[in-house]
This record gives sequence, structure tokens and C-alpha cells, in this order.
Amino acid sequence: MKTGLTTEILPAGPAANDAAARALAAGLLVAFPTETVYGLGADAGNATAIAHLYAAKGRPAFNPLIAHVADLSAARRIGRFDSQAIRLAQAFWPGPLTLVVPKTDNCPVAELATAGLDTVAIRIPAHPVAQAILRAFGGAVVAPSANISGHVSPTLAAHVDSDLAGRIDLIVDGGPVEVGVESTILGCFEAPMLLRPGGLSREKIEAVLGAPLARPPQDVESDDSQPLAPGMLASHYAPRAAVRLNVRDVTPGEALLAFGPAVLPGIEQAASVMNLSASGDLDEAAANLFGHLRALDAKSPRGIAVMPIPEDGLGEAINDRLRRAAVAR
Repeated sequence: MKTGLTTEILPAGPAANDAAARALAAGLLVAFPTETVYGLGADAGNATAIAHLYAAKGRPAFNPLIAHVADLSAARRIGRFDSQAIRLAQAFWPGPLTLVVPKTDNCPVAELATAGLDTVAIRIPAHPVAQAILRAFGGAVVAPSANISGHVSPTLAAHVDSDLAGRIDLIVDGGPVEVGVESTILGCFEAPMLLRPGGLSREKIEAVLGAPLARPPQDVESDDSQPLAPGMLASHYAPRAAVRLNVRDVTPGEALLAFGPAVLPGIEQAASVMNLSASGDLDEAAANLFGHLRALDAKSPRGIAVMPIPEDGLGEAINDRLRRAAVAR
């Protein structure tokens, strides 16, 4: 891994977009906002840059990366889209949906980014800063979340700086992200399969397909196994403090991650309390999830207790991230 770098932080704008494009073309690492979380970008065709990205994140090299592109024509240069994939792309791109499709015969995405699979994960982000950088660069950019692998994902430039300062070259600060959880990942196989719930709900996807999504395979249970898509490792998105889910009370010294009315036995003994959404709004909760986890973890509590969250809509993605954060490690 490259160490001792001076990580530059630039406010989003035309100058930052041009600087990011030049850095990517030079094989450097650039963090930038998408509508889901901040991504850590590298030229998708540059295996050396991708190796540096894996090293900067401490990410297992068997974990595939998502290739971000500016439009559908660029997506079709790297992946083969059947009629269902086209329908999904036209319905939800740009947006928080990643499609895993077969590679094209001359796919320019480096083998290291696809972890040796015959498929490639592709997304067209909706964030104007991400779009501007992709268009200025003119090619595909792999961009996993801009944090140390397995840590809580970043929703502010400050989160990126906290994890990766000195490890990457440039951070483009576009302010807080809108969605707050990573993209939904669909495998465009014989039957579309939900590989990772995320910022686009199952219900919206199934309404377009007119059929239920296929059940996902088991999560990868060890660091020696290869996942089909990013974000499928059993332990992921983890703060330092142990996470306790679906709590009905708070034990002394725990921090509380609340949802809705925060009325629990022991709450007066909590080290800290943050509410994902006092009104019970799942969109607001998703946007606050990673930022609140980071803020509570920074107070070094005995643990983080999490109130129950419904599974409907974006609740499925929120609970997926929380279950992974709670896995013993």
C-alpha cells in the first residue's frame, strides 16, 4: 500500500471534477460522493490502481467491485444486458441500483476488479458530482465505499478523511449524501436475484418486473470464500463497539440507536442516544444510519443497542447492514 500520501480535499465544483478526472487517469485514488455513500474511485481498467485501492481499504481481493459509468451506452460496453436487465436499467438508472450481468467479450474492466468472475457489477449513480467526474474521466470507475474495509460506510467527506487520510490522493467534498445506504444489487441471472438489499426497495423492483425476486444465496461466512457481489461478507459495516439488535431495554454504559419514540427501560443509563428517525420514517433512518453509528462509536460505549426497525421498504436494507454490523468478529 502507498503510505504517507498527502490527501487533498477539494470542495465539489468544476475544478474538483477536473482534478478528480486527471487523478483517476494517472492511476490515483479519488473519493467522491454518490447518492448512496461516498465511493473510493480508481480507473476500472487499471489493475495497478485497483491493487492500490484494495490495499488502501484493507479489502479482500476476492471481493468484487462495482464499475460506475455515466450512461447506459457506457454500461453496455462492459456488460451484456438481456431484456430484463434493460428494463431495470431504464426504470432505475441513474440511481441506487447495481446490476450484475455477464461481461462483454472485450470487457475493459480489469480482472482484479471482477475477482475472476465471468460477471461484472455495474451502476450509473445519480449524484451530480459523481456524474460530472465520470463524464470528465470518460471511462468506468470502480468505487467501493470510501472507508477501511468492514468499517461503517461514509456519508460525509469527514468520514472518508477519518478512515483514509494518508492512504488516498484526493477527496471531493460534496456534502452529506442523500440515500445513506449502499446500492441494491441484483444478479441478472435466469431469474433476477436480490444479492444485497440497499437504497432501492424490493417492492419497487418487483413492481417493474411483475414477479418476486429470487432468493439470494447464503451470505459468505468466512474471509476465505468468494462472494457473488460486494457487501455479502457476513461481518461488514461494523463499528468498534459490539452491536446488540432489537433491544427492549438499555444496559448501563451502552449507547442507544433509537427508531421512533425512544421509551425504553434503562434509557437514562445510556452513554449516548441518537435517533435514526423520531417520526419512524425509514428514508430518514437510512440517510442517518452510518453517520449515527459512527457518532455513537466515537464515544467508546460498552456497546451499541439498536431498537427494532421494520423490515418493509428501506427497512430491509437497514436491517441487513445492522445484522452484519452485529456479527461477532
